[in-house]
Amino acid sequence: MSATPSTTSTRPLAILVVENHPDTLKYLSVYLEQLGHTVRCATTMAEALEKLAAAPSDMLISDIGLPDGDGWQLIERAQSATPIYAIAMSGFGMGSDQSRSKAAGYRHHLLKPFTPDQLDQYLQEAQRERGVN
Repeated sequence: MSATPSTTSTRPLAILVVENHPDTLKYLSVYLEQLGHTVRCATTMAEALEKLAAAPSDMLISDIGLPDGDGWQLIERAQSATPIYAIAMSGFGMGSDQSRSKAAGYRHHLLKPFTPDQLDQYLQEAQRERGVN
């Protein structure tokens, strides 16, 4: 992640980040908060589902490998309530992984490590689609 996030002229998104690696979760949430977004964090699928049920999110950014399931199961269960702009993150970037992410309901599949520019592009797209600009 970049030490200096780009600025945004649009209103913030409510983002749920699901990641079980502590450092990745910390740096990603700090980066998103520096951009002005509201960030909630979860480290398991169960915790993420609880947080999604408790409060709406504009965006879900989830790791695929979770200790109690996977990000594909998470998005399928999360989408049952309301459609969410979702981005998968994974160290696995084979075509089959990316296809599975799209089929499950993720808009994009970010291969770790990814650049802030890649993430920024998706944030802007989500803001346009969610009507928060």
